[in-house]
Amino acid sequence: MKDKRRAIALYSGGLDSTLAIKLVQNQGIDVIAVHFYTGFCITETKRRRGEKKPDGSHYMNPALKYAAKYGFRLEIVDISEDYFDIVTNPKYGYGSNINPCIDCRAFMYKKAKELMKEFDADFIVSGEVLNQRPMSQHLKAMKIIEREAGVEGLVLKPLSAKVLPPTVPEIKGWVDREKLEGIVGRSRKRQLQLAKELGIDEFEQPAGGCCYLTDENFARKYLETVSVENRITREDLYLLTIGRHFRLPTGTKVVVSRNEGEGNFIKGLKNNYWFFEPVGKGAVAIAKTIENRGLTEDEIKMIADLVARYSKTDENGKIDIRYTSPEGNNKGVITGQRMQEETIESWRI
Repeated sequence: MKDKRRAIALYSGGLDSTLAIKLVQNQGIDVIAVHFYTGFCITETKRRRGEKKPDGSHYMNPALKYAAKYGFRLEIVDISEDYFDIVTNPKYGYGSNINPCIDCRAFMYKKAKELMKEFDADFIVSGEVLNQRPMSQHLKAMKIIEREAGVEGLVLKPLSAKVLPPTVPEIKGWVDREKLEGIVGRSRKRQLQLAKELGIDEFEQPAGGCCYLTDENFARKYLETVSVENRITREDLYLLTIGRHFRLPTGTKVVVSRNEGEGNFIKGLKNNYWFFEPVGKGAVAIAKTIENRGLTEDEIKMIADLVARYSKTDENGKIDIRYTSPEGNNKGVITGQRMQEETIESWRI
């Protein structure tokens, strides 16, 4: 017999998952908080690219921040390589955008089940609240998710436990069901009250925009790529998280940076795409053709003019733009002329 029961907790760094861990820890359970990196967390992706907030401060992963603040043992697990198939071919489809919430949750539970063996844990903890989210947090979806992941009865949801069927840790007496919560719905009144009771004095405000896959702009760019190119690659998916996206009349795709962090990221891809950079201050861009052909002279000029629009031009709206092909055997400098907004908008995805 173990001296202490142990749980693996799915941890986003948000208030609900923080409260869930606290409720379980308060019953003497050893909890290991696990944060899964999918590649589509907005805050973490921007942090990894070195981007800054409008006020000049750096982005911080909330899981890292609050695990440190509240003394949680934290494991960050990168599942981004395996996550591609979940996004592009979800068994249970998408939500309102490109969010495969049911498949995503089941995938994370499968990974958590693997970690149970690695860390000799007895069950899984989740901060989910019954009926808080329309696609994945109603009772039928919760049952489907647990069945798909092979963790039926092993997932304790402390915030809604009293209104859900008893789980293994409750049935076996590892946790006291009466000391858990019975929250239902989208109101956060009880969570805020509970935060005060448990000494949680700082937490992320819920914004609903924590994942690119739930973002309407990301979904639009995803669907456009699939429609025009009849396919999407793993790198395409990550490119959709950055920059301004344009489709030239020829079908060529252009991505233009919006800030220094994105610019640095795009520069790191210069060996894989046609690359455009102003001789001076401004945005950088990459371009790719649908047929993997070379760019025409007309396309090079169009892209140079597009980059000029987002660069510091002279009084005539002109700036020299360097360009290089992926192989590096086609390079040169061309003068870009700041492009008219109507043309830009007609190309914008």
